[in-house]
Order: sequence, then structure tokens, then C-alpha cells
Amino acid sequence: MTINRLNGRVALITGGSRGIGRAVAERFAVEGASVAINHVRDGAEALITIDACTAASLQNGHGKRPHFVVEADVSSASAVDAMMAEVIGTFGKLDILVNNAGIQASTPGDDMETLELERIIAVNLIGAAHCARAAIRHFLTLPQQSGVIINTSSVHEVIPKPGYLAYSMSKGGLGNLTRTLALEFADRRIRVNGVGPGAILTSLNDQWRSDPVGRADVERHIPMGYAAAPELIAPVFAFLASDEAAYVTGQTLFVDGGLTLYGEFKDNWSS
Repeated sequence: MTINRLNGRVALITGGSRGIGRAVAERFAVEGASVAINHVRDGAEALITIDACTAASLQNGHGKRPHFVVEADVSSASAVDAMMAEVIGTFGKLDILVNNAGIQASTPGDDMETLELERIIAVNLIGAAHCARAAIRHFLTLPQQSGVIINTSSVHEVIPKPGYLAYSMSKGGLGNLTRTLALEFADRRIRVNGVGPGAILTSLNDQWRSDPVGRADVERHIPMGYAAAPELIAPVFAFLASDEAAYVTGQTLFVDGGLTLYGEFKDNWSS
């Protein structure tokens, strides 16, 4: 069945050339959106993603949709503003922003590198704020004053991740960015939500994704018993971007196979 929930909409997906971002871009194309793929030094992968989006549009009866690649480092406010101007200049508008760009590295609490700490926060959290600001400024110029922002968070918005302090900080902050902007602009029909993935089979998790022993160790902590492909996460973004979620704002929807259920408590050892 052809899905048309995003027909005619324009979406910008940061970090959209691979992983969850790519899966979301392809799903949005299936749903009828025109998609701008943001990347940093990943042009070949971005072009592959555009080809996949075009194929998805055609296969689902939407015709050859215009899709677009734009390179920008979201940690730079000026680069974000230039990117937004380029996207709006190309498509004439923006309806949906997906703040998906993110990085991760070890940052032990007692031995973190200052530059690594600052780099992760700059991309994962400050970059999302830069992009949200630019998108909201555009949304407020539209006659209907409406728009959608979806932030790619993590289960580590609420679950600590020892040894990865900067990543945990960035995702915790992203949760409050989501709620604060949602409240500030709810009366302008600008909806802001988050998606909190769990253990997903992307390059961010290469340290265990292709290692049978490491993967099994990860999956034994997941109540549903398996790590998910990005394609299982993308429909949640499409729902939140669509009018079916018209009354949903300020929420982080965890898509995690039950990780945020704290599976260690399944056996009642605490009472």
C-alpha cells in the first residue's frame, strides 16, 4: 500500500547519509517527502542515499521527487544558517527538521580529553540547538506558523552510560531541549519531539555489531532479545513527522526493545 502521510512536505535530516539518518531519509521518501540530506565529509554516501530516496519515491508511486545533498558541520552556527538558506532556497520551504547528526567516543569521568568532550557536546547538543533555531525562525515566517522538529536522542537520555560521559550529557540535554522548545512554541503549532533508540545496528556500534560474541553480550541485556536494524526505527520518525501525531509534542519516544524497562528487574530480586 502506498503511504502518503508526508506527501508534499520538505524534510532536512542532519547526519542523513548513513545509519538511522539514511533509514529515516528513505522512509520519508516512501511517504512522499522531498528530502535534504546533510553530511560532513561523507559526500559519496550522501549521494547513494539520494539515489535510494529517489528509487523509494518512484517505487511508491510518488514520481521522481527532488532530493538534495548539503554539506555542513552542525556544530558551526554560521554553517547551519547557510545550510538552512540553501535548503529553503532549493525547495522553497522547510516543513520537518530531523536533528540526527551525532558522534560518540569514550570520555571517562576521571580521564576525559577536553577537546573530545567539547566536540561531542558541540555536535550532539549545541548542533541540534543551532539547527532548531534556524528551523523555528523559518517556521515562524510561514502563513500557518507550523513545523516539526524531531531529535534523535538515545536510551542514554535517561540511562547513564559510564565511560561515555559526554555522550550521556549530550543526550540528557537533548531531552530537555526537546521539552523546552516544545513548550515555548506549542501555541505556534510547532511540534518538537524526540526518538530514543536503543541498541541499533549502525556504524556507531561497530565495536560489537559485527562481533558475534560482543553482539550476543549486548543483546542479552535487551528484553526483546535482539538489536534492531535502522529500518525498524525509521517508521517512528515518520509517524511523529505526520499529521497522525498532530497532538504529540514534548515527548521522547523510546524505541529500544525494552531497554528502558530496566530488564534486570524482571526477576524480582529487590523485594
